[in-house]
Amino acid sequence: MNGKKIDIANYNPGKPLVIAMSGGVDSSVAAVLLKDAGYECSALFMKSWDEKNPGGSCRWEDDVTDALHICEKLKIEINTVDLTAEYETQVFKDFIESYSQGFTPNPDIICNKKIKFEVFAELARKIGAKKIATGHYANVETTSSSILLKKGKDPEKDQSYFLSGLNQEQLQFSMFPLGEMRKKEVRDIAKKYNLVNSEKKSTSGICFIEQKSFRDFITNYIKDKPGDIQTLDNLIIGEHRGLHLYTIGQRKGLGIGGMKNAHSTPWFVVNKDLKQNILYVAQGEDHPALLSNRLMASNAFWIEGKSPKFPLCCGAKIRYRQADQACKIEAQGDGKLCVTFKKPQRAIAPGQTIVFYKGDLCLGNAIIESNCNFNNFNNKF
Repeated sequence: MNGKKIDIANYNPGKPLVIAMSGGVDSSVAAVLLKDAGYECSALFMKSWDEKNPGGSCRWEDDVTDALHICEKLKIEINTVDLTAEYETQVFKDFIESYSQGFTPNPDIICNKKIKFEVFAELARKIGAKKIATGHYANVETTSSSILLKKGKDPEKDQSYFLSGLNQEQLQFSMFPLGEMRKKEVRDIAKKYNLVNSEKKSTSGICFIEQKSFRDFITNYIKDKPGDIQTLDNLIIGEHRGLHLYTIGQRKGLGIGGMKNAHSTPWFVVNKDLKQNILYVAQGEDHPALLSNRLMASNAFWIEGKSPKFPLCCGAKIRYRQADQACKIEAQGDGKLCVTFKKPQRAIAPGQTIVFYKGDLCLGNAIIESNCNFNNFNNKF
């Protein structure tokens, strides 16, 4: 079929394989490819969000209907597993706690590490799976000493960023059939096989807030804590509802437009003083206060299971779909990392994940703790 070869090291057709079916076009086409290649497949649909939770919105009922339809068409046995309790305790609670402290976390990376490729994978093992397969756009390569995570072929869809927390055992147990494909090819295959979800829109953003505004959602879990909105000259120009509702670089929802005697350049969030409960803003998308060429990060995780030799010059992403940014990583005595960029980076948000790369090779990640404004020091490379 389309001449696509599924080349996964140390795995052959005939061994039990469990496909993580989401109801989306990517996992569905992954199932088509594997079935066509002769793999012995079954499927599991994972429910991770309880609609009874206040404020959330997840189309899981529509998704499971699509997944059931696809598996019936492909003659693949499918079952549904309810992991809402695990998701709430291992992902969602930490997500809310982090936001309540004024940080901007990325729950999708944690969900992959703790739920999809740990709890879900363990369930697959219990029903006899030797590997699991997902619709992620990424690649796995086996060497004599380790399992490597590499970028997917499609630069617009590469999802290695979200898989950067997977360890050696998790990668060895995983298959990514779409790693060498582009999204258009996937859509074309879905249309060729008349899959019901061939035109289904891909999900983006946090899964449980798909059809809600973030502000409406988060107010169900974190109470407003109003405070001053100030300029960098300490002029009070408004009031915020709570620092958890804002992130560095945010423009919309500030409620400070049309000020008397002020020029019309938009305002942006440039800093959050968590102790004083002050939201700092400045005018201009590229205001110097939004630019930093150094950050501090903690909780470093290295995919190969050991720290690299420091200082390390490599590439890094401070957000999904960002082009790799040249940087130098230096280990700090307290176990943290100091990351210095060759070029200043815009809107570095504490709580987000920075992911490290060497070309197509994903090295690992760390959690951003703070950034340093680029005017405060000299960048030395």
